[in-house]
Amino acid sequence: MNTLCRAFLLFLGLTLVPQSNTAPEVEITAEPSHHLALENQLVRAFQVEAPAHGSTLPHRHRHDYVFVSLGDSEISNNVVGKSPVTLKLKDGEVRFAPGNFVHVVRNLAATPFRNVTIEFLQDDKASVKKWDDERALRVLHNGTEEILFVKDGVRVSEVELQIAGVLPKHNHSGPELLVAISDLELRNDVAGKPASNIEMKSGDIKWFNGGFAHALTNVGQRGVKFVTLEF
Repeated sequence: MNTLCRAFLLFLGLTLVPQSNTAPEVEITAEPSHHLALENQLVRAFQVEAPAHGSTLPHRHRHDYVFVSLGDSEISNNVVGKSPVTLKLKDGEVRFAPGNFVHVVRNLAATPFRNVTIEFLQDDKASVKKWDDERALRVLHNGTEEILFVKDGVRVSEVELQIAGVLPKHNHSGPELLVAISDLELRNDVAGKPASNIEMKSGDIKWFNGGFAHALTNVGQRGVKFVTLEF
């Protein structure tokens, strides 16, 4: 085989190599698995779903963020410039990630990878608010409230309520974001107002402006689980 023929075959082989790892970087708002569900001056929240054995496009996270897993899952986190990391995530698991990186998420499981991703849009102006508790587990009436962590001045907690369980009256001087891990039906008793019901499906989110006190009661027919982000 002459030199020219070898060179042609080498060129042909290179052009046939899959180019999935060289796809152009996109903004998170243009990544097809990320669906913008809420945006205000403090946060941008996405409902994310990657198909079984599928992957996202390379996308940039410009802000610090928290993500809440919906269902058990196993993924490969491929950050540009770093070695891939395999993560096994439990239903309702909450993690924080500092922003300013590009990655591809590959779903290694036979079921869709679902999560809610909440970006902190003012991460470079992180709140200096001091919380009385940054880690704690509180036993409630038929339930628990666990303060998981505080990042960028935002306190993140996980609440589990059995049937008729109550998260007792508490004050919100600032806004709160609620992420439903399970389907839920809660009675919302806001001080000074008539009671109302909150009905949400797994993965739904709800934003509350601050300046109120309320209690939440599970009035559904099964136990519920949700995550709160207090600003």
